[in-house]
Amino acid sequence: MRTSAAPPVPETSILFDPRALGYSACRIPALVATGSGALLAFCEARRGQGGDWDLIDLLMRRSTNGGATWEPARTLAEGGAGLAGNPTPIGDRNGAVHLLYQRDYGRAFYRRSDDDGATWSAPRDITDVFERFRPEYGWRVLAPGPGHAIQLRSGRLLVPVWLSTGEGAEFGAGRLGHRPSVVATVFSDDAGATWRRGRIVVRDSAEVRNPSESVAMEMQDGRVLLNIRSESPRSRRLVATSPDGAAGWSEPRFHDELFEPVCMASLIRVGQGPGGRNRVLFANPDSRNAATSPGGPGRRENLTIRLSHDDGETWPVSKVLEPGPAGYSDLAAGADGAIFCLYEGRAREGDRLLNTHLSLARFDLNWLTGGGNDGE
Repeated sequence: MRTSAAPPVPETSILFDPRALGYSACRIPALVATGSGALLAFCEARRGQGGDWDLIDLLMRRSTNGGATWEPARTLAEGGAGLAGNPTPIGDRNGAVHLLYQRDYGRAFYRRSDDDGATWSAPRDITDVFERFRPEYGWRVLAPGPGHAIQLRSGRLLVPVWLSTGEGAEFGAGRLGHRPSVVATVFSDDAGATWRRGRIVVRDSAEVRNPSESVAMEMQDGRVLLNIRSESPRSRRLVATSPDGAAGWSEPRFHDELFEPVCMASLIRVGQGPGGRNRVLFANPDSRNAATSPGGPGRRENLTIRLSHDDGETWPVSKVLEPGPAGYSDLAAGADGAIFCLYEGRAREGDRLLNTHLSLARFDLNWLTGGGNDGE
């Protein structure tokens, strides 16, 4: 398979353009690199006003040459009179790609591809695994991810999820809210054949308000790190660890270095540096200088890439990828040292912001570190 090396500076192009595709907005990116080097990009294609409860289809684009060219967008799940969203793909070591998503925030589905996304299995309803949370939490809204999930060294497929009782009024009459909420995980130890629930990681409280969209990473010592969105007044990302991603979660704590604009974020391991050094990347809109109120929806801009050498304990290296409007993002590591970031952006037309599209940026660690892969 031909691959394309990363450029010396980020190379960015629009991958999902809602106007060209006949939608109002393209949001909620998910990105995964397969074992053979293909890239699969997913999104929610929204109609109407582009809101969370509008009519939504789930789309995918595919590249088999390291992101140099992309096949046209195709629909993986039609929302019909409702919505299909929260794409959460996993690329496993055996070459399969697993995909979880939700319908109408009330049912969860699973699909699998064994040919780099060219074909997919029929959708399989796996809502029963979420039903197992009910004795502990009476949810009315469910959602996996969104963004890529992970396979552990043990082979376990691990997916962060969030649940809500739907009591919030943020969407108006007749719509279930996404608040209050809790964060948990679901997992499979048999390559997606069956799914089980993990323990609830964090609940809504006075200190931790409305925890939701989370991203997981396996640490060098085998523990699982969960990096969690919340609406807490601290305006910092929440982190927790577990020995297996299912149970034994540590008390969640706020990470002082990671600003929380109330937005989804992304986290990936990108391989070892010189001398076997650990390298982890994190992406989110670091808009702390434009924050509105503590714990309130911040201005989603200034998308920043950060580098850690100690499994996310410290983040000594950072660089702004997109200084303008930028929201949700997902990271993937490709061939030849290329890093890809699929993110929400909004172009300007005079003084007016256009509807959300998804851009793909391609860069390498040399750009991030100023020429030194190790970031020293």
